[in-house]
Amino acid sequence: MERIEDAVKKAGRDILLSAHHKQTKYDIQHGNMSVRQHTINVAICSMLISEKLGISCDKKALVRGALLHDYFLYDWHDKDHANIFRLHGIHHPGIALKNAEDEFSLSEIEKDIIKKHMWPLTVVPPVYREAWIVSIADKYCSFMETVRLHRKHYRRRQNG
Repeated sequence: MERIEDAVKKAGRDILLSAHHKQTKYDIQHGNMSVRQHTINVAICSMLISEKLGISCDKKALVRGALLHDYFLYDWHDKDHANIFRLHGIHHPGIALKNAEDEFSLSEIEKDIIKKHMWPLTVVPPVYREAWIVSIADKYCSFMETVRLHRKHYRRRQNG
């Protein structure tokens, strides 16, 4: 696992060190998980899926796309973004892509990952295997992050 974490840090160094990506540690994604930690989780999970299933792919693009897939740079839970809340799942990939393109030089694979990670909500399916892997990893990580919150909430209700 340490090898994969090191690979994520190396491939995504410029992203992880950017001021905006660092700022995402203050925005909540699922449950009590920050956007920053969620994207790191998705990058690690994507690498694991690729390796465990023996899927050959561009690992650097895989990691960078995973780190930027939720680069929407706002707290979608905040009441100031109430108009976004209902349609966040549909609109945030386009917002994340624009933000990422404004700040980083992206490959076509990375753009596909960011734009289509919410498939089937984004209607057009991913083109590259890296985008399929990140889409699956994102759904898995989102589920696990949400279930952990619900499990804690359930225990609190039983004990309280």
